[in-house]
Amino acid sequence: MPCLAIIAKAKSPLLARTLAEALPPFLARGWTAHGDQDLALAWNEAGLAKNSLTIGPLEGTTPDLGLVLGGDGTLLAAARLVGLSGAPLLGINLGSLGFLTAHPASGAKGAVEAYLTGSLIPERRLLLEAELRRGSATLLSQTVLNDAVLAKGALARIMDLRLRIGAEDAGVLKADGLIVATPTGSTAYSLSAGGPILHPALEALVITPICPHTLTLRASVVPSDREITITVGEAEDAYLTLDGQVGQPLQPGDAVILRRAKASVVLLQRQDHNHYGLLQQKLHWGDR
Repeated sequence: MPCLAIIAKAKSPLLARTLAEALPPFLARGWTAHGDQDLALAWNEAGLAKNSLTIGPLEGTTPDLGLVLGGDGTLLAAARLVGLSGAPLLGINLGSLGFLTAHPASGAKGAVEAYLTGSLIPERRLLLEAELRRGSATLLSQTVLNDAVLAKGALARIMDLRLRIGAEDAGVLKADGLIVATPTGSTAYSLSAGGPILHPALEALVITPICPHTLTLRASVVPSDREITITVGEAEDAYLTLDGQVGQPLQPGDAVILRRAKASVVLLQRQDHNHYGLLQQKLHWGDR
């Protein structure tokens, strides 16, 4: 039987209603549904049979589909939990922005039926491997869909960061921090910090400084096959944050190494999906 992994924003007031619309087509076709304990309450409120849901951790599972019910943060978690296994992700937006979860909650049933009839388009997204090294020890290794962010705390001084791109030394950067984003992540924190918007199909990464001390220091787009190494110089109360969800304190001398991951994540999009139409909708381009 095909397996459905459900990754949901448990606190969303729309969750139970969306489950009631989205799940019956799967269950009627004999799919098994898996989710964590936080899903059980909304599942019962949706009036779905209790024995149709298997409760347990999703990490390390290999479902046929990841059904994401939430916002972009929920989809980032889903990419880490089940997307790396090769399962495509079908995102139903229960959040406020929805760059990644492109199907609206009001169209949940239609999105599911489109998937079951093979009408959705798979869109492959580039991933980053992030590694934090302290001396000879690896403190953190994580695959990310959006970005890796090195940033200082609220009261800390400006950071000194030595940047190396492939075999080339890009020098020491003085700033409040640095963002390395994938094309998917270019519309997240990097955009807020003044970085460019990259089309999702590009094989590139964007390096965006956060409040640089030198005003001429600007965001830079680099090929995705170049390894990026950031060595922390003078820094206090500094952190590495991956996809806004996994964090680690930094010390002087730490090295953050970023390279394109061998794996990728597949997002399922409508046939009429339009990247620039999405930007107009979400960023209000053309509004007065």
